[in-house]
Amino acid sequence: MRVVDLDRDMSDVIPTSMSRDSEYLFERMTQATLDAALPGPGRRVLDVASGVGQDTIAMAVRGADAIGAEPSRRMIGMAKLFAEEKKVEQSSRWVQCWADRLPFATGSFDACICKGAMDHFDTPEAAIAEMARVTSTEGRVVLAIANFESLSCRVGRAVDDFREDILGWDPIRERRGYDAPSDHFTRYEVDLIREQASRHLILRDFKGLSMGWGMPGWADFLGWLPASAANACVRGFDACARAAPVLADVIVVVGQPRRSI
Repeated sequence: MRVVDLDRDMSDVIPTSMSRDSEYLFERMTQATLDAALPGPGRRVLDVASGVGQDTIAMAVRGADAIGAEPSRRMIGMAKLFAEEKKVEQSSRWVQCWADRLPFATGSFDACICKGAMDHFDTPEAAIAEMARVTSTEGRVVLAIANFESLSCRVGRAVDDFREDILGWDPIRERRGYDAPSDHFTRYEVDLIREQASRHLILRDFKGLSMGWGMPGWADFLGWLPASAANACVRGFDACARAAPVLADVIVVVGQPRRSI
């Protein structure tokens, strides 16, 4: 039986302030995901697990006919309010549904995105299959997923093992960054992302974004630096993530539905 809070609004996890590495990662992730979907006039795009609608609205602002698919009634309500504030309510709409049972016809979208939500799904591969189904054969499915074997996860695990196993010190935090939170069903890493996506998509792009997010001491170090130096650091690490996706903070997958072959 599927049990979920259909009134959840994410207010418990939305940060009130962000460190420089967090700001860079979230902005980079959004830019890469939306750019890959090519939203624009005449294009119909679907935002799966759309949350409070910021990406659906952003694609509508670019001129696309944007639809958000979201199971939470409360988040849909918040998304509609945000759309009204942005005056884009005519080109953005929301449908309450599950990601693995999308109520749309086969091939009805030019693009489908899912940003930062795949690991929350209890049947993520079924959701990928549904996204591929509702996307046209020449369209694209864009998935942005946190990598739990990133450089920062590996460093954090090594530091904690040394502190606790070698030095015998107590843990410094309740939840470790390399452990999936309680509301995540899947602990994604590069091989699993590629394996699940490639069964339903012809992969056209597979790239890493950002590196070092959440690494012990990294946010404090960036906060200590002048803004120009901090920006240079996060951009440099982002270039490293593109060269070595296995160590990246986030993986972005772009593919075409497999029924096109």
